[in-house]
Amino acid sequence: MTPFMWLAAATAAIGGFLYGYDTGIIAGALLSITEEFALPHAMQEVVAAAILFGATLGGLGTGAVSDRFGRRHTIIAIAALFTAGAVAASLAPNATLLALSRVVLGIAVGASSQSIPAYVAELAPAEHRGRLVVAFSVAIGLGILSASLVGYGLHDTLSWRLMIAAGAAPAVVLFSAMFALPESPRWLVAQGRRDAARAALARVRPANADLDGELDGITQAIAQSDRSTPGWRGLAEHWVRPAVIAGCGTAAFTQLVGIEMMIYYAPTLLKGVGFGEGSALLTNVGIAAIYLVMTATGLAIVDRVGRRRLSLVTLPGAALSLAALGALFVLGRTGPDDAPFVVGCLFLFMVFQAGGLQVIGWLTGSEVYPLRVRAAGTSAQAATVWGSNLLLTGTALSLIHHLGAGGAMWVYAGLNALAFLFVWRYLPELKGRSLEEVEDALRRDHFTPEHFAAAQPRYREARATA
Repeated sequence: MTPFMWLAAATAAIGGFLYGYDTGIIAGALLSITEEFALPHAMQEVVAAAILFGATLGGLGTGAVSDRFGRRHTIIAIAALFTAGAVAASLAPNATLLALSRVVLGIAVGASSQSIPAYVAELAPAEHRGRLVVAFSVAIGLGILSASLVGYGLHDTLSWRLMIAAGAAPAVVLFSAMFALPESPRWLVAQGRRDAARAALARVRPANADLDGELDGITQAIAQSDRSTPGWRGLAEHWVRPAVIAGCGTAAFTQLVGIEMMIYYAPTLLKGVGFGEGSALLTNVGIAAIYLVMTATGLAIVDRVGRRRLSLVTLPGAALSLAALGALFVLGRTGPDDAPFVVGCLFLFMVFQAGGLQVIGWLTGSEVYPLRVRAAGTSAQAATVWGSNLLLTGTALSLIHHLGAGGAMWVYAGLNALAFLFVWRYLPELKGRSLEEVEDALRRDHFTPEHFAAAQPRYREARATA
């Protein structure tokens, strides 16, 4: 793999940093925002969840734009939207305009989560695709950690407006840097621009790479896809449906398991059970640091361990950690002597979740959909992520209010158990497979955990014979 391929993935991953920072900064800023605007808990949920509503819109609408104008130009437009949203939110004179500005930011967040993993996956060689796409998730973790450090270290000295405005700086970097990166070769081939696709591929492959062989495989897959229904209607075709179930189901569970609730509301939750403000914000920094470390660990091992296996090994630990945390809350064990156990359960949950299911969430969406419907599929994937996140974030404080902190943790523990059953039943192992192999497996009805690993795609046999 070439250094320029790593550079392209790292540059595109700045969008992941913006995703993490712009969604995570609300955890530290919400305390100050609530005080300045005298927000009740329902309006706190609106301000926090506004970015998720926008992200749902951005995820749904970006696929058609990406297909029409290309992956690279779409990401350039997204970077501009990140900049405008951060500036507008930082200048908002009241909570309503702040929420509306965060909707604009959310559109950029949702659009980036749809387009960037797909862009990197279409550039990357199959054997390194997992690590390169997971770099997006690592960047999300870095953004969340940066937001947590700003919220903890500067909440007494830095206005929440400046905290939010700081997100404009990396957006400008992404906007400028994307002009130097190549367009997706697969998108170029789909547009009938094979020479341009070859030039783009040459920039991210070693000098001795078989470019024509790879392009032939892409061309063959596109020729097959051309006989299929494109766009959103294509997602309803029988042979595509297993990819939609696996992709969107995994996407939904990455949010419903409760990890974003911890990122957004951990300080508010901990203050509600007796933690001081400083301790709550410091714990939030620890949560963000673990998220970053574990997603980085996932990046290092996902192409060796595999997507499915990594999730199945870690989800039981996440469920048990939340079950234990719920028991502590129900029993009232939240005093100073019990704080290490409360924090320990939170941290263990983040270890198992951030190192497992969260690693594969965006990766799976970038891998499972055939080229003809990939933009629509990744749009559906992103919309599912953000719709689930919106549902979770918009109800978290109300759930805690009605069931208590302990009852809410048990609900999320149950959802982690359901996520385990879903992955076990519906998600095949995708490590080492090219995007064209995945599409061929779908066409042959081998996209199941039982059959996919043993399938020998026709195009691989033909190329081996040639």
